[in-house]
Amino acid sequence: MAQTTRSSTHDAYDARPRDNDPRPAAVDDYFKAHLHAASYNDSLEVIRNNSLVAGLPDIACSPSQAKLLMLQARMCNAKRILEVGTLGGYSAAWFATTSPETKVTTIELDSHFAEVARQNLEKAGLIDRVEILQGLAVDVLRGIEEQVQRGDREKFDFVFIDANKQDNLVYFKAAMGITRERAVIVVDNVVRNGKVSSAEEAEKDDRIKGTRELVEAIGKLDAVDATAIQTVGEKNYDGFLVAMRK
Repeated sequence: MAQTTRSSTHDAYDARPRDNDPRPAAVDDYFKAHLHAASYNDSLEVIRNNSLVAGLPDIACSPSQAKLLMLQARMCNAKRILEVGTLGGYSAAWFATTSPETKVTTIELDSHFAEVARQNLEKAGLIDRVEILQGLAVDVLRGIEEQVQRGDREKFDFVFIDANKQDNLVYFKAAMGITRERAVIVVDNVVRNGKVSSAEEAEKDDRIKGTRELVEAIGKLDAVDATAIQTVGEKNYDGFLVAMRK
């Protein structure tokens, strides 16, 4: 499958509210108010705000989603985390708080996005825990795999894929080659307002097509165990795919 070349590893988020239902965002606000420590959460929210001021698209994970991902990584005792798709560094910052020993490697195609992320992480005091690799993800991943094979880099414990959906399967296959046994691989935006279930929608949108190729390929792999969960919230209706290497 050919790597898609574009201005960023991210596509515009298309799962926006269709009926202006205020309840999902209100519920997210309620949970954040009670379950996210203000001093901890506010410092990371600055990253989201700075990214928007810098002109980055508003497609980062919601705070609740980002904290869920961090908690999943913490449950895995993840010390080495790989992220495909940096944007402004918001989810990378959350991952960096998994533990004092955790190191995050994040890949971003867009040089402006990568520089904004670097500035954001420096201001948050987390840049020493995050390695930002700027370039075409498929090329960067190939280089990482070569490092792992030479023994110059340890295998990863946790991978988060949140980049252009057309190449989800490429990224997943690469992740399989650079992760340890029982590592967890999470793929974002796999529901896309329910369109993933429609073959007709896939014919019209190559992001949906790429997601369906990923899901159907994983279903045939004996080396992983996987499921997907639908989500609703301030990012409206979407979901994650979660796979664990056997």
